[in-house]
Amino acid sequence: MRWVIKPWQELERDELYAIMRARAEVFVVEQDCAYQDADGSDPAAVHLWATDDTTPVLAYARLFAPGAEGVAEARIGRVITTAPGRGRGLGRELMRRALTEIATRWAAPPVWIGAQKYLERFYGELGFVRCGDDYVEDGIDHLPMLRATD
Repeated sequence: MRWVIKPWQELERDELYAIMRARAEVFVVEQDCAYQDADGSDPAAVHLWATDDTTPVLAYARLFAPGAEGVAEARIGRVITTAPGRGRGLGRELMRRALTEIATRWAAPPVWIGAQKYLERFYGELGFVRCGDDYVEDGIDHLPMLRATD
């Protein structure tokens, strides 16, 4: 297995296709959530994912610099672990790598995430704390969470 991190401009066509397919598999098919995944934000993101010889995307997240798209904090979004990657600790490793990358690229800013509510404990174990009221996004309960600087 290997980890890849690339800004939008460096993504190869097949990498982008694999990312979009993996996001659709998890969010649209598995979670039965009809929404517009191609939201226009991918060009502003740095894309982080795990891959191996048989599965192009095992785990994935997109990272945003502080100030990107008018949000003061750095952000992590579209966090997924695909079916072949589950049960291997990749979600936790993905988040550790995402936080390290954000700290390295952007001098350890606070990090915001819109977490699915059932994952509050998982993100809490990574240092995130609730910073607002629950909300529904695309039919799924979420909550805003913030991780202070290291």
